[in-house]
Amino acid sequence: MAQRESPVVLNGTQISYIGQDSKDIPHFLGETYGKFARRLDLSFNQLRSLAGLKMFTELEELVVDNNLLGNDLQLPRLPKLHTLTLNKNQLTDIEALLEHLADVTPSLEYLSLLGNEACPNQLVSLDKDDDDYQRYRYFVLYKLPQLKFLDSRKVTKKELMEAQARGAFMKVVKPKLEALPNEAGLENRPLPYTPLPQGSRDARNHKVVCTHHVTCVEAPEPGCQR
Repeated sequence: MAQRESPVVLNGTQISYIGQDSKDIPHFLGETYGKFARRLDLSFNQLRSLAGLKMFTELEELVVDNNLLGNDLQLPRLPKLHTLTLNKNQLTDIEALLEHLADVTPSLEYLSLLGNEACPNQLVSLDKDDDDYQRYRYFVLYKLPQLKFLDSRKVTKKELMEAQARGAFMKVVKPKLEALPNEAGLENRPLPYTPLPQGSRDARNHKVVCTHHVTCVEAPEPGCQR
């Protein structure tokens, strides 16, 4: 009988638990590897919580790309964590996330949020441009000035100075979800192609701008010319 392959890949102090469809971090991971793991990769699962990280007291790098983490994300205090990648999750509230990270990850130097609505670029919304993304970078660096890398780009001295001067005014406003009338068949209109997971293709995650033009014609009074 063939021996079942372990879902855990161990390479020294690097632990990988990838593509297991887990909604939570399995307890055995923390029990077995928590005390010595320096790098943990939990990508391509269905994680909605990272509560199981409390046993990883020595963690320095955490990769949780392609999961289902949302605005209720809570990390335990990880004083040695310097690298965190949260690409392609369901994060929309950038300010709450940054304030939480500032509190629990004081050594953080590398952060990547690509593929989340909280990171405004063309990966998640076709109506975003380079200016939107730069404003986002200023706001993130205002909140986390110790960062050396943000997403795929190195933080420059000029960028950091600009962030300290203007970053407080660059907050990315989360769009409100409002019920829109189906007069134009918006609910049935196919969404543009995107390589992101299904959760990111949900119409509720996209900002829709609908403008109604209403023309009111008032009957002229007698003797009044228009």
